[in-house]
Amino acid sequence: MDKQLTERRSFFMKLQMGAAGIAAAFGASAIAQAKPAKSGARWEPARHEKDAWYAEIPGKHRFIFDTTTPHGFGEALMFANNFVIANKNEYGLENTDLALIIVARHMSTPFAYNDAIWAKYGARLSSLASFEDPKGKAPAMKNLFNASGYGGQLPNRGVTVDQLAKQGVHFAVCSMATRALSDMVAQPLGADGAAINGELVANLVSNARMVPAGIVAVNRAQEYGYSLVVSA
Repeated sequence: MDKQLTERRSFFMKLQMGAAGIAAAFGASAIAQAKPAKSGARWEPARHEKDAWYAEIPGKHRFIFDTTTPHGFGEALMFANNFVIANKNEYGLENTDLALIIVARHMSTPFAYNDAIWAKYGARLSSLASFEDPKGKAPAMKNLFNASGYGGQLPNRGVTVDQLAKQGVHFAVCSMATRALSDMVAQPLGADGAAINGELVANLVSNARMVPAGIVAVNRAQEYGYSLVVSA
């Protein structure tokens, strides 16, 4: 069996195991707290302290981009930039009028790490994400979605992570995928996955934060009034 396919399947299994753990931990509690809905009662989403940041981002218009692949992450950068430009040129809105979040989960997660991580683990991350530097057809050794000089060779069309971060765009990084990637990076090195996880968490791109899971961020943001765009 192809080595890369085997690694990707292992990555998916780690994510599934993580999801099962969350279900086991919270399932019983959720059932115990569930109460029959009153007849005619209007449903309202529950609020949790760790989700309060969705409401704290200023903006008259709210948008969240869900990305799961390198290509999807790159396109989300481009489309987020288009959204900012159109609102400024056609509506006279400023960056502070727009609340934008880009979720990095699954195989787009590595692009939420900075160049220090890519310089150290780029070969492994490139292999796991099935991604390569288009200039040399080799593993990427820096975060190419935060690099200049690639233009149309990448789906972000030159729009970088830092460029958007300076305009107030936020990045939500999947903790579950990060833990799985840490173990996958550590395995061939004989390293400690928990230690590498600590490195990844400490080396995020600008204006990024870890979230319990990328898919949870997609759900919570919509409950806070964000419109959803899926960029795959």
